[in-house]
Amino acid sequence: MTTVTAPDGTRIAYQIGGEGPPLLLLAGQAGSHRWWTGVRADFEAYRTTVTIDYRGMGESDKPDVPYSTQGFAADAVAVLDALGFERADVYGTSMGGRVAQWIAARHPERVHRLVLGCTSPGGEHGVERSAAVRKALAHPDPATSREALLDLMYTPQWRERHPGPYWTLGDPGMPRHARRRHLVASAEHDAWAALPQIVAPTLVLHGDADELNPFANARLLADRIPHARLEVLAGARHAYFEECRAEAGRLVREFLEAPQE
Repeated sequence: MTTVTAPDGTRIAYQIGGEGPPLLLLAGQAGSHRWWTGVRADFEAYRTTVTIDYRGMGESDKPDVPYSTQGFAADAVAVLDALGFERADVYGTSMGGRVAQWIAARHPERVHRLVLGCTSPGGEHGVERSAAVRKALAHPDPATSREALLDLMYTPQWRERHPGPYWTLGDPGMPRHARRRHLVASAEHDAWAALPQIVAPTLVLHGDADELNPFANARLLADRIPHARLEVLAGARHAYFEECRAEAGRLVREFLEAPQE
């Protein structure tokens, strides 16, 4: 296990692989580095990938204290510092996209290019999931709520061809207090005021059939971040990066490797 100690003393585990310029990959809520298992090899063909286990999961410490997306961003920057990466491309999906917003806004000199996938600005400007989706995810039967989450992540056709494991459902080893802390951190995210401060070239990716994080949030981000570009994945749900692996991976690679304007 490789870890770095955050400023508050919490040990943050990280993983590194591939070759090339650094690419920080940030997972969704309750997602360890395994969130990227299905597609990580695609990025490692042309980038040195860096992932982290957020505090509260995986091999990182799991303190029962308040978490925040700004705090997760500080942990990620501490990892980049430990690796000696003064600048990196950053790709965050879902809650990871919320974390990435803070890195790009608060540490503009550290971010070369930014990719925000299936994410939201949060706060009063963010578009919330429907009451029906919230009810399904809160079902008292764990099997029923798990099935609801799977349906929000992937289409039935894709699941028929890919029986799992589904790492996007979260780290099964997370203690209950950490799951609760992650939920609160994601729900309390609000980067609306900071988004115009992002100077890195930005690509916003989103599936237009995403009900877990409604597609309307993608347009909000693309309009709010200066010179951001929006790419829509038709028919894709929340885990577009897996289900639409070829198309999404191509869009990200072309964006990251495009000549600097």
